Amino acid sequence: MNELVQRLSEGEHPVEASLRPEKTATALKESIDRGYVHIKFTNTQGGTDLGVKLDPEASNFNDADFEHQKGKVHLVGNLTLNYVEVRCIADIDLVSLNGKGHLEPIEA
Repeated sequence: MNELVQRLSEGEHPVEASLRPEKTATALKESIDRGYVHIKFTNTQGGTDLGVKLDPEASNFNDADFEHQKGKVHLVGNLTLNYVEVRCIADIDLVSLNGKGHLEPIEA
């Protein structure tokens, strides 16, 4: 298995919602509504920014208050990183837009 995928699959890692042009809860909500978010693993060399196609069944937005920028979102989705299919799981706090996350390799 790829070394980066292996490292991000072991334990929890610091992540942030990678949003442009502005880093706000509203921008995150717009990304969620499109079904595609960018999650950045910040403890890798230079950071690892991943585009994640959300799985609406596995994700959870019940604890999120986007209007008041508080609460948390549980984001789950699949992508390919360095030729390895993985599932990205991240919990993001709407106040800071930071949180914890990890990858799970998907067996072919």
